[in-house]
Amino acid sequence: MGKMKKLWMPIVAMTLFLSACGSSSGGSGTTAESDTSNKATKTKTETMSEADLAFKNGKYDPPIEISTVIMPRDYTKGETKENNVHDRWMLETLGMKHKDTWYPAGSDQYKQQLQLALTSGEKLPDFVMVPTNAVLTNQLIDSGQFIPIDDLFEKYANKTWKDHAAQHPELWYPFTKDGKKWNLPIMEYTDNDDTVLWLREDWMEKLHLEAPKTIADLENIMDKFKNQNPDGLAPKDVYPLAISLKNNTNTWMGGLDWLFGAFGSVEEQWNKDENGNLEYGSVNPGAKQALAKLQEWMEKGYIHPDSALWDEGKSAEIWTKGNAGVLPGANWVPDWPAPDLLKNVPGSKYKAYPVPAGPDGKIGTKWQNSGVNSSFMINKDAKHPEAIILYYNYLLDNLADPKVGSPYEYGFAKGYDWDVVDGQPTSDKDKIKDFFDKFPFITGPARIPDLYMKTLVKLADGAKPETPYEKQLATFRKPENWYAAKVVMSQIDIRKQNYFTGAATPTMITKWNLLRQSELETFNKIIYGKLPVDAFDDFVASWKANGGDQVTKEVNEWFKSVSQ
Repeated sequence: MGKMKKLWMPIVAMTLFLSACGSSSGGSGTTAESDTSNKATKTKTETMSEADLAFKNGKYDPPIEISTVIMPRDYTKGETKENNVHDRWMLETLGMKHKDTWYPAGSDQYKQQLQLALTSGEKLPDFVMVPTNAVLTNQLIDSGQFIPIDDLFEKYANKTWKDHAAQHPELWYPFTKDGKKWNLPIMEYTDNDDTVLWLREDWMEKLHLEAPKTIADLENIMDKFKNQNPDGLAPKDVYPLAISLKNNTNTWMGGLDWLFGAFGSVEEQWNKDENGNLEYGSVNPGAKQALAKLQEWMEKGYIHPDSALWDEGKSAEIWTKGNAGVLPGANWVPDWPAPDLLKNVPGSKYKAYPVPAGPDGKIGTKWQNSGVNSSFMINKDAKHPEAIILYYNYLLDNLADPKVGSPYEYGFAKGYDWDVVDGQPTSDKDKIKDFFDKFPFITGPARIPDLYMKTLVKLADGAKPETPYEKQLATFRKPENWYAAKVVMSQIDIRKQNYFTGAATPTMITKWNLLRQSELETFNKIIYGKLPVDAFDDFVASWKANGGDQVTKEVNEWFKSVSQ
């Protein structure tokens, strides 16, 4: 969710080497000096590697062949996987063309194909896309089929890429082993899934309620929503807080990370303690206080009794049907599912609010996005291992944030994802005949991690959109979305990161499923009042004795190995 089509822009023109002829009237250089200079330049150029020349000139000349992975796309306009607008562009612009590239039918089929190739010894592509999967990443590293990327990244990656990696060193943790980095991170927007509280603003206005600054304030609001409902709903028909208790409570919709954070911990993830060590948030003493509050809210009818049966999408339905007034979610809720609320409840309004503080002033939410979407590994047999970096550099430099007047100002390709309609350029798919935007970019669309939220905040502050990217967001993102981004960024320092992003440790492999099952069952029984709150203490003791302490030891050993 919350992902939008990007615009694109061009790379620097090819460098031209021009001979400067000495003038007969006494120029600064003689003809002999000019010839000597030209020979020196030619010699230097000839001694440059093919890779260095490609980065100097912006493309390979003559063109090279590469193999990689192209995920499925629906082609139109007579395009095929062998002949399409992206591949023609790649050859003309970068001097690259496909040979022996994989075209899997889907992500599951791709994982199977990759696993089979590893076990059978089948030749792998030059550049292998790796989904966010710690187990698969480690299998690929251990296969011996790939090279570390440290030197290539340092030498060839562009400033945008390097700057983000320097600002977020934790992005390397999943890709680090034996002191080396093995995967090139493909960047994603940061802060796009941070939690805010979406409240029924029409109810807030009718009840003359102010923004909740504390959990106590929020309780007062939920009580009013239920027992003094502005729409005239009976208390039995209103369950103010829409949440999911089925699988995870630290999740993307209907989550409870903000409530646990109000008591000093974020559940279901590995947080740093006061000594810099990692601890599992669900066994922190603050989790007990959060469970006690949830039990109280369940007793008061603030939470629907079927919440334990609801996944994330289902949890939002009670809000969109008008029977709940508080939905924890991300900044993109105006895109989905908020339109269903407006359709189902005429006159309804909604607004994003900051997450409230606990009784001791603590505030916290999850933050699990270091700006990485997926990654690529480089085959040890690749003839041009740097080519994927040249490709992605171009996307970042020219397509992620295009400038006015660039060939990519309105989109990637005229007649595909943008066109001129009634004399005006547009990327509105409803206006373009045979609109086509399924370009099979090798790395996916280029995204500068902090650009999305910065742009939304700029719009929320009333600034006029100036760049093509800003105009695009102003057109396709709602003002409620802009304001929500501002709320997120106003609480940028409260987030707790999940620091464990490695493969399952040895004890996790054998015992984690049972530990998680015990956690889920115990927490739900406490929330539903089937166990007393003090049962949390017994759970923690059992968790530690039955593998939790050993898992914690192994997690910290991993953390030290990748962060030092």
